[in-house]
Amino acid sequence: VMAEATDEWATQGRKNIFGETVQVTEMQSEAGAAGAVHGSLTAGALTTTYTASQGLLLMIPNMYKIAGELLPSVIHVSARALATHALSIFGDHSDVYACRQTGYAMLCSTNPQEVMDLGAVAHLSTIKGKVPFLHFFDGFRTSHEIQKIEVWDYDTLKGMIDQDALADFRNRALNPEHPTLRGTAQNPDIFFQAKEAANNYYNALPEIVTEYMDKVNKEIGTDYKLFNYYGAPDAEQVIVAMGSVCDTIEETIDYLLAQGKKVGLVKVRLYRPFSVNAFVDAIPSTVKKISVLDRTKEPGALGEPLYLDVVAALRQAGKFTDVPVYSGRYGLGSKDCNPAQIIAVYNNDSKEHFTIGIEDDVTNLSLPITENPNTTPEGTTCCKFWGLGSDGTVGANKNSIKIIGD
Repeated sequence: VMAEATDEWATQGRKNIFGETVQVTEMQSEAGAAGAVHGSLTAGALTTTYTASQGLLLMIPNMYKIAGELLPSVIHVSARALATHALSIFGDHSDVYACRQTGYAMLCSTNPQEVMDLGAVAHLSTIKGKVPFLHFFDGFRTSHEIQKIEVWDYDTLKGMIDQDALADFRNRALNPEHPTLRGTAQNPDIFFQAKEAANNYYNALPEIVTEYMDKVNKEIGTDYKLFNYYGAPDAEQVIVAMGSVCDTIEETIDYLLAQGKKVGLVKVRLYRPFSVNAFVDAIPSTVKKISVLDRTKEPGALGEPLYLDVVAALRQAGKFTDVPVYSGRYGLGSKDCNPAQIIAVYNNDSKEHFTIGIEDDVTNLSLPITENPNTTPEGTTCCKFWGLGSDGTVGANKNSIKIIGD
């Protein structure tokens, strides 16, 4: 959808914030696209691409190079499942988690408005910080959601760009007038040393992202942080999660708070680099149990990626070390996650590793559902439409939604 919109706008002659028409190039595969992105960046052109699932995996070799050479760019990913025991085109975080070692910063959006806002944060931060970004959001659940949003003014965005950093990027481009040596083969005497030389760029990145989040907050009245907390200020049970499930969790929290429950949510936005201090600061001091929800499965691992990061962060910070941390899997292949399952997570105190949304009759990891509330706001009208392939149902609904929205 994103690439199609970009191609359509370019064909129409629509200008970007620099007053130029974006050049769109289609390659033979995602591997070729990533190689073209690498070459384009090396030549000094601001470049982005869009992908998901196996296509993202094909980009990984070039992602290591782009990150290693500190070339600012953004890959927008509608996070989707990877084909394992079966093919699934639907959403989870298996693809983006596979990229966490590449050196890319990873920024997560929850809904269409955040995709607009944090997509801008990713582009602005990569220019100033020189570290490439992978900006991701849930495939289908978010990528195909139609929602009214506040659209950014181009002049406002252009005013936020660090022009000195942009000029520095373009000056680093390969140019016969000032030739430089790139892509060398290094021996053991210097490879390790040169690899560690990039540490300062990653150490500085959380502060840079925070700076641009603050600028966005000032412009449109939002409250974006590296880790946002939602819930009771004296919460005793806290869930840590990222992606569209956070909207479901917030809705469930509102329901439970009305009953006097002390629950909360830490919403992860900047997943890489993982800021230990910002994460710990987001957790209420009253917490007695932490549950981490991961939208992937790593067979054979001690836990899924976000869970391992949370445990390591708490240990490194030396805080909440006596608080039990539970690990849960949910939503693989776009399996629905509803308030009843979130309530089960808050109620769980027996299964350190668990699943929600399925009935696990093999390893018995699934949590039982004891309460299934209706958390839909009063006065809401819900409609569900069924259609046959190519009968026009989808198009008709899109048009109807836009008419209602206008």
